[in-house]
Amino acid sequence: MLNTAPRQNELVPLDAIDLFDVDRYRHSSQHPAWHALRQSAPLWPQTGDGGITFWSVTRYQDVLSVIKNHRDFSSEYGTILAVLDGDSAGGRAINLMDPPRHGGIRVPTMRLLSTAAVQRGRTALRTRVRAIVDECRDGGELDVVPLVMRLAMAAIGDIVGVPAECWDDVARWTMTGVAPTDPAYSLGSVEETLRTVHFELFTMFQDLVRERRTRPRRDIISVLLDARIDGRALTFDEVVLNCYSFVMGANTTTPHVAAQLLLALAERPEQWRALRADPGLVDTAVEEGVRWATPTNHLLRRTNTAVELAGQRLGPGELVCAWVASANRDETVFADPYEFDITRRPNPHIGFGNGIHYCNGAPGARMVIDLFLRELVAAVADLAVAGPVEHLRSNFINGITSLPVTMTAARTSATATAGGCPVAHGGLGGTP
Repeated sequence: MLNTAPRQNELVPLDAIDLFDVDRYRHSSQHPAWHALRQSAPLWPQTGDGGITFWSVTRYQDVLSVIKNHRDFSSEYGTILAVLDGDSAGGRAINLMDPPRHGGIRVPTMRLLSTAAVQRGRTALRTRVRAIVDECRDGGELDVVPLVMRLAMAAIGDIVGVPAECWDDVARWTMTGVAPTDPAYSLGSVEETLRTVHFELFTMFQDLVRERRTRPRRDIISVLLDARIDGRALTFDEVVLNCYSFVMGANTTTPHVAAQLLLALAERPEQWRALRADPGLVDTAVEEGVRWATPTNHLLRRTNTAVELAGQRLGPGELVCAWVASANRDETVFADPYEFDITRRPNPHIGFGNGIHYCNGAPGARMVIDLFLRELVAAVADLAVAGPVEHLRSNFINGITSLPVTMTAARTSATATAGGCPVAHGGLGGTP
């Protein structure tokens, strides 16, 4: 989605707003629409697929109250607009569970994803990031999206337990799963596309789970095999489903924060120069990148009971869409919210969510984006957008599918290479 700001003193008419239409996210900006809703309709109904109504909240405090309050706003029905009729994985995957069952997966896996845990892997991660940035060291023009798409698996591939030779394929498969109609990912009809990538992903994880049953490791797959919910072990299918949830969450967010961050910096050369002059600004630049990108546009919830929200009353069973991207531009919380500012403080963004569903992978995401930006600042003197930027066709993920950039090298280095995944057509062909 474009990050175009609303025009001063102009509100989009409410009857012109459509927050469901995926093409609007690919070709334009929804920020003017969200601004209008924050000003005049903080709780706003719309009908989506199948004639199902959902209520949108767009103000920071209202969004926060929805995503923090798991007692009144459940995740088990579904968490994205693409499944308004209910998610078949509801109640079985970590992102689609409510407490106390949710804790049976979150608590043990958090030990591998905590700040302390990812810090222990910092040296290895820096080496991987340097290999990614090697492709930029000679300067010239290149599309940076294939590079940033490697960041998430570089950070969590080992932690989840996915073989390194599969990382690039897993990144593409998971993105295809959330944006099956985007031209960059479509493999035919929606049904054909989802069937193909889900077959690849689930076959890979099925083989890995079977292998971990006999040869456990210190990874999320093994932790899930030992996890207990209500005193029982997860079923084989539940373990596989949660493996998919972890890689999906990482690959649909971290790379797009990096891409949107690079786009913002390429369009603002003075901030790139400031960052090169003072690498100490990287920390605040990363946080501003998360706020600016807000990779997850929305989070859907269903009311468990009658609730008061944005001054109105909703009954039980209502679908509420919390627009995190809108909350991160709320004028009452952020000074000059439509300005990208690598020095922004304070920056209370909720780009990683909040409450019990706060992103488990946030420490790893922060670290890999931080390392990527530091390496790039050292390697590239200047960068500029070199051609049309292609945005993802999705109302859920604020993604970029192509970002051509011209870079002026600060120094040169060898280029890293990567192999392919041996399970690209549905079989492991060997265990790690």
